[in-house]
Amino acid sequence: MTPTHGSPAPAVGRRALLAGGAAAAGAALLGAGGPAHAASGAPWPTVIRLPDGFRPEGITVGGGPYAYLGSLGDGSVYRVDLRTGRGRIVSEGPGTPSVGLKLDGRGRLFVAGRGEGIRVVDAGSGRVLAAYRPATATPTFVNDVHLTSRAAWFTDSYQPVLYALPLGRGGALPAADEMVRLPLGGDWNQAPGEVVNANGITRTPDGKALLVVQSGAGVLHRVDPRTGVTRRVDLGDAPPLTNGDGLLLRGRTLYVVQNRQNAVDVLELSADGSSGVRRRRITDPAFDVPTTVAAYRGRLYLPNARFTTTPTPTTPYTLVAVPA
Repeated sequence: MTPTHGSPAPAVGRRALLAGGAAAAGAALLGAGGPAHAASGAPWPTVIRLPDGFRPEGITVGGGPYAYLGSLGDGSVYRVDLRTGRGRIVSEGPGTPSVGLKLDGRGRLFVAGRGEGIRVVDAGSGRVLAAYRPATATPTFVNDVHLTSRAAWFTDSYQPVLYALPLGRGGALPAADEMVRLPLGGDWNQAPGEVVNANGITRTPDGKALLVVQSGAGVLHRVDPRTGVTRRVDLGDAPPLTNGDGLLLRGRTLYVVQNRQNAVDVLELSADGSSGVRRRRITDPAFDVPTTVAAYRGRLYLPNARFTTTPTPTTPYTLVAVPA
């Protein structure tokens, strides 16, 4: 569809806009039902029941105690109160998957839609504000998203490319033909076919580059947002990040979800993100193929996608909280 937007970012200078986007101050927006709930004054729940059959994948948390999750089933977005575990559908899906999603400071959800591209949703009304279809080879798998003050960056798991939506004055959304396609080069070695390559994405601690995990290869890459040239992040003798999925950066600490391993590796990175060391691994008995991660008040929140369980309309799904 044709996006609705305010004043679009001008086409002239768009590359320069993107080049500075990852370095912008405050670029990372950190993660901004079931019957289980906590009574007033009671401890917040550590396992939150999501709607049966929902098939969660992406998660984002805003300024308040509310998480938003996207459905791999029909693409709906579910909003849950982390204090009580209660929630509701805030945006009915288009019938196609929602994968990664992030909430900006204007109440907009930027949603990766797998083969259907990208859409931007008003988190309050659930209205689709804009939709974008990448002009690239097929197949495509738009998987995850990272927001800066100047752009929304998306990975494609089936193509060696990043997509960027340059944001205009006041966060104005771009026109459909202003979406930027950034090919990946340098150390990037794309596995052919429908194999999950680029997955989670965030920025480096100094904000000057992007970090992308390549799931099948188990490699973390530092990406120059101006050129697409990647360099493998030197993690010393740390095990590969096989099944690497969602990424969450807090200071110099990077949390890497490894879905089918039911684990989160915790890395300490250099300021420029070119190297790091593995500090610890987080596991929990309640993990059942967690995919992505958001943070709120000293806790990490991870949706269980349950990829090893055949989905049905009555399959139960949960959101798990663990100490950060």
